[in-house]
Amino acid sequence: MGAPVYEVSKDFLFSAAHQIRMHGGKCERLHGHNWRVRVHARAAALNRIGMVVDFADLQRIVAEACSRFDHRNVNEVPPFDEVNTTAENLARFFYVEADRKLVELDGGRVRVSRVEVWENEGSLAVYREE
Repeated sequence: MGAPVYEVSKDFLFSAAHQIRMHGGKCERLHGHNWRVRVHARAAALNRIGMVVDFADLQRIVAEACSRFDHRNVNEVPPFDEVNTTAENLARFFYVEADRKLVELDGGRVRVSRVEVWENEGSLAVYREE
């Protein structure tokens, strides 16, 4: 059996338009989604009050990243003015942003374990590092 790991997650919602460059189908046209982002954070040890991370801290960190896109055209927001706006690329973006902020907050005790991005209720992409 492996080492114990604690994990928490929080969901975030935002509405935004995008178009997938070079798609060749209808997704190349401008369209919108009510995006859902779920960020999972993990730690091998809990903090002094028994938490992986305070949900309020996780809320602040990820909500700040989501607010960059809310009610915008994702294709106009860096880095997606150059990076294609697929759910996979968005999942990686939120992973990197949230992980960097968690390291700044707690010195690396808490890390992002995975991020899920839904374009709709039936379609999601996952990014995690092995």
